[in-house]
Amino acid sequence: MANTLSRRQFVGRTMALTGLAAAGPLSPAFAARNDQLNVLCWEGYNSDQVLGPFRKANPGASVRAESGTSDPDMINKLRAGETSVWDLINVNQPWARDQLYPEGLIKPLSKDRFMPHIEKMLPEFAAPYPLAFADDGNLIGMPQRYGPFSFVVNTDVISRDMAEDQGWNLFLDPAMKGRYGVLTYDNWNVIHMCLTAGLNPFAPVEGADQEKFRETATAIFGGAKLLTDDLVAMNTALINGEIDAYFTGGTYTASPARYDGATNVRAITPRSGPVDGKGGCTWIELTSAVNNPDPSSLAEDFLEFVQQPEIAKAVAFTEGTYNPVSQMGNPDVMALFDEEELDAIQMDSLAEEMERSLDYDVVTSYDALIEIYTQARRS
Repeated sequence: MANTLSRRQFVGRTMALTGLAAAGPLSPAFAARNDQLNVLCWEGYNSDQVLGPFRKANPGASVRAESGTSDPDMINKLRAGETSVWDLINVNQPWARDQLYPEGLIKPLSKDRFMPHIEKMLPEFAAPYPLAFADDGNLIGMPQRYGPFSFVVNTDVISRDMAEDQGWNLFLDPAMKGRYGVLTYDNWNVIHMCLTAGLNPFAPVEGADQEKFRETATAIFGGAKLLTDDLVAMNTALINGEIDAYFTGGTYTASPARYDGATNVRAITPRSGPVDGKGGCTWIELTSAVNNPDPSSLAEDFLEFVQQPEIAKAVAFTEGTYNPVSQMGNPDVMALFDEEELDAIQMDSLAEEMERSLDYDVVTSYDALIEIYTQARRS
């Protein structure tokens, strides 16, 4: 399993599609037009499993994709003038409506073209999903990959029922000291430590609440046996019995181990929590059309292409990361997944876990909290 799995710590690495480096740096000259497509994305969409068939369907077209290091990094590329470079951007759910669209960095998609695809999605997306639409009603992004993201346990030692019932308190139990790891995806750790402290990570955290966060961060780091940003190492420690759980993880991190047969590795979403009764959090990717001054018709063509059953399946199971996709509401898509694949992504509990999860959002007090978090981690 490749270390592409560290993407959601928001300190990942840039990956380029085969041939991108050889083609030289992208520039406005390369972002031209109806025979060229440039995609800025999380890993997976830059896989040849996804782009290869699109190239074949568009012979002669230059199709390139590059994976960014974080959502803000990708957004800042557009702010720095690279709207003339990119045709599509694929980032997590809050950014399109809150920043990209208000700043004029992305443009509306054709409802006539894409609403029929949304109507076939899983119920939570076919509703339709609110964050895919701007306040003015325009469709500004298509959801695809998603998943709950809280923590992971070895169910041979800690039952699913107990873990869901205890929720984040599991990691504050003195009996758990030295029995868990922290997967150091810093942005997510901050969110999860807020939830552990009984705080809303997406509202201002100030004064006494910051002290609660400090105490929680100190306790969690103090009780951890293992700190790593390596998902494979963390799953291995869980399987080998070095630890019984890890703080920060989800379907995304557990699925490779589960697909390899270690089905005792299970992502957990707490049954309850401090924000509207919810204790979990979920990420949902949206792909949007960049407001390129010299637009390519291939942008919407590609966005429609990845709705096709075979390609949606490739997006779900590519680059060693296994995730649900919104298109699984379409029976033609679901028919492509076998029993082992569905078990790997915990399809049996996915809908209820999503119900218990907050939408990932921007952490309002991130600068202050990450400073406290860093101090606690170093100590």
